[in-house]
Amino acid sequence: MTDRLSVGVLRGVPTEGRNPRTIDIDLLPTLDVLRLINAEDEQVPGAVARVLPQIAEAVDFAVDALRGGGRVHYFGAGTSGRLAVLDAAELPPTFGVSPDLFVAHHAGGLGALSQAIEDVEDDEDLGGRDAADVRPGELAVGITASGRTPYVVGALRAAARQGARTALISSNPRASFGAEVDVNIAVETGPEAVTGSTRMKAGTATKLVLNAMSTAAMVRLGRTYSNLMVSVNALNSKLRGRVIKILVEATGLDAETCAAALAEAGGDTRIALLSLLCEVPSDRAAVALEETGGSVRDAMRRIRREDQ
Repeated sequence: MTDRLSVGVLRGVPTEGRNPRTIDIDLLPTLDVLRLINAEDEQVPGAVARVLPQIAEAVDFAVDALRGGGRVHYFGAGTSGRLAVLDAAELPPTFGVSPDLFVAHHAGGLGALSQAIEDVEDDEDLGGRDAADVRPGELAVGITASGRTPYVVGALRAAARQGARTALISSNPRASFGAEVDVNIAVETGPEAVTGSTRMKAGTATKLVLNAMSTAAMVRLGRTYSNLMVSVNALNSKLRGRVIKILVEATGLDAETCAAALAEAGGDTRIALLSLLCEVPSDRAAVALEETGGSVRDAMRRIRREDQ
């Protein structure tokens, strides 16, 4: 994930500094090496907590984009890009959304996921070309530990010109590019245990921010009921068992009743849940969900208003 830029450009980047706490890491026994790494890792959640207001702003931008029929785009290189691809890939099975809603663009394409491709992250024009399909009103999120990777800068500048909102996730509060974006999420993780190895604290911070941001967006869009994954559909026996457990926990009904409702709903968890909670047929539950954008709570309110 270390940005392959010149020494001069890297000067002043916090993640590239030498960590005084780990100077003798190569002289220590294994357990002490791990203790040092763990002590550095413990700093990450607190650093993320300090930028929660900025993450919240990005979440609101994402929700606005998705409610308006748009998408959220991730742009990154190296570890940053791989973490973005991972986050985007896990949303459809977890929340039952289309894979087109969160689109991950990785410098160098799919081939760069498993093997580094030289120089692609230094190509600002490539970032601009990869952002060509970003539309007005969408959200473009750039992920780069240094806060200045040319591929990411090019992508976000192109997205802004095209009328999208932009957010930057980095571990460099001093990155000048942060002033160009709509929301700058700069997590101050400091120098790594191994100098410049930003797959460590910076990478952990990136994963925490992306997971929190995308999960919060899904919660705001009604893709959960309470803290339950009610957008998971019963596509195999393992998932069927999980879904029935979710329905039992959400309704307090027995497993047999929940299984019957799930079968009537064609395996759609939200339709089954709404049918059980509001005591309405599956077809009425399906219509209510369609009319309220898939939110179980909004659909419940609609059905109860209609029945008053």
